[in-house]
Amino acid sequence: MKKYKKNKTKKPGFQESSFSVESRVKIADSVKELAEPLCESEGVELVYVEYQPEAGGMILRLYIDKPEGVTVDDCIYISRQLGDILDVNLENAGAYRLEVSSPGSDRPLWKKNDFNRFKGSVARIRTCRPFDGQKNFKGVLLGISDEIVKIMVDNKNVAIPFQEIAKARLVNYGENRCL
Repeated sequence: MKKYKKNKTKKPGFQESSFSVESRVKIADSVKELAEPLCESEGVELVYVEYQPEAGGMILRLYIDKPEGVTVDDCIYISRQLGDILDVNLENAGAYRLEVSSPGSDRPLWKKNDFNRFKGSVARIRTCRPFDGQKNFKGVLLGISDEIVKIMVDNKNVAIPFQEIAKARLVNYGENRCL
């Protein structure tokens, strides 16, 4: 997985615990709105955005991809351009470290279309609440229709409402996609 990191240090004394899950999601959504036009103009797909606490502080991580694979130069370019955009437009994020990366072999599934696009691939899905007595599922994606994601787990079809998915990732998909 190719990564490029750029430190952003705004608002000294920032406490990562001051951000609730809801506010982190709101910040990630704001970044998505700012990053998508940039990525589209550069011919790369914005795969996923996350804003979360990690050992070194808050991380703002973007995953990008393109059909021929992502290079380090792609990550650097998007990081530099987006860093400038975020400096101007993202005031409420506190201190964070910006990281732009290829999605890697455990590619995040974030958009509804991803569940049809990667139909037939093995995925892990974590839900917000239990379905059939569990919150974690690993199986073959069967697609999405009418806001319901279907996955085959141990020869059993499981239907999960899209809005109940907390996290979803492919498992070992295209391991050699990074250049």
